[in-house]
Amino acid sequence: MILGDLGADVIKVERPGAGDDTRGWGPPFDSAGQSAYFLSVNRNKLSVAIDLRTSDGAAQIRHLVSEADVVVDNFPRGSLERLGLSPSQLLAEHPHLIWCTITGFGAESDRPGYDFVVQAESGWMAITGAPGGEPMKVGVALVDVIAGKDAAIAILAALAARHRGTDAGSRHLVLSLAHSAVAALVNVAQNALVSGHDASRWGNAHPNLVPYQLFDAQDRPFVIAVGTDAQFVACVRALGLDALATDERYRTNAGRLAHRDAVVGAIREQVRTQPAAVWQAALDAAGVPCGVVKPVLEALREVDASPLTGVAPIAPGAVRRPPPLLDEHGTLVRSRGWAAFQA
Repeated sequence: MILGDLGADVIKVERPGAGDDTRGWGPPFDSAGQSAYFLSVNRNKLSVAIDLRTSDGAAQIRHLVSEADVVVDNFPRGSLERLGLSPSQLLAEHPHLIWCTITGFGAESDRPGYDFVVQAESGWMAITGAPGGEPMKVGVALVDVIAGKDAAIAILAALAARHRGTDAGSRHLVLSLAHSAVAALVNVAQNALVSGHDASRWGNAHPNLVPYQLFDAQDRPFVIAVGTDAQFVACVRALGLDALATDERYRTNAGRLAHRDAVVGAIREQVRTQPAAVWQAALDAAGVPCGVVKPVLEALREVDASPLTGVAPIAPGAVRRPPPLLDEHGTLVRSRGWAAFQA
């Protein structure tokens, strides 16, 4: 979808009859019977249903591949080879082609990759949730999202390098949900590598910054995110806690980490006395990052979003086509190939 947003012509090849599994991941479904899950990631695509197990279907795929710039697949290891659609062979036949395979756990693994399983095994669930509570997954299938973005970046880099005449092996990009997830641990991973100690769950607090967490105002929860020593001084002064601003124990972030309970406790007691809007106004005026906890519908009211095409992409991305019905463009694609985009 990212590549389609950026202007690529995208043909989505689906199984006849059932199509993409996420077509059935509902309710909710819209008035046309499309699941919200499917709608969220399938705009700017044409849909064609092709049975890869038949000789005619395999021939149709080979024809589409011959004219394509990029192929993306997430088949289990060896599946395409058994269908006579070996990526290595097709890459050798078409020197212009980029092929991106997205796996669950890498090219040598036969394990299916689902976001929830990868969140468990990548360390995410070990660090998400309340301290002392049970491991918790992120509320969005974020491993899928990050791996998709990683794939789009890798594809764009490969396309930019294509003029160098790279060999077939280097034009086959192989990504995994597991690697994308572990790489996305970023500072948490580095903390563990540098310290030699495993990461913990911090709930809505931060392992390296204080104050950087959720607080309860008089009426609703909100977050304060202090990233610098100057922001800390501005923060506590805006909250009416001037004594904290001059206390040498809290002058540096390291000191605030050492006295986390005292700093957080003082702020927690103070912010309970006023509505969140009062504190946000004061903190905004002081240049301190903060924000109220908004439900999804409230957050969506502040962006360009559609029940059909989802949250609009940032320019230069654009929504040009709604998510397709299963095989909606099948007749055109099967008869005209990529020329279907000019139909």
